[in-house]
Amino acid sequence: MKTKVIFRGLLAAFFVVAGLNHFRDPAVYLGMMPPWLPKPELLVQISGVAEVLGGIGLLVPATRRFAGWGLVLLLVAIFPANLHAALQGRMPGLDVPPWGLWARLPFQFLFIAWVWWVALKDKRDETLD
Repeated sequence: MKTKVIFRGLLAAFFVVAGLNHFRDPAVYLGMMPPWLPKPELLVQISGVAEVLGGIGLLVPATRRFAGWGLVLLLVAIFPANLHAALQGRMPGLDVPPWGLWARLPFQFLFIAWVWWVALKDKRDETLD
């Protein structure tokens, strides 16, 4: 159980830091937005808040499952922005080579699996850790 608690904490910290970064450096996220999405500034802010709240929610047993489902949905929702960045071959504000942008895409699935493991896998785990 200790391993799961550590990995839950790491994932929570990742989401909180990534979410806060949406407000510190929104240009990076705006540059990833596909042109067909409406109100990109608002979407960057919403996704930033969702990441922060989801990360915190992972740490609270009473909200862990809700946060887990929210983060899974968020990861699915932001996939088009990551794909758009890969298709553009650049990520404004960051020096990431085109191959690196394509290599990031499978990590969305890894993060979904990670969220599932630490928040959704077994409801009985909530009372054990």
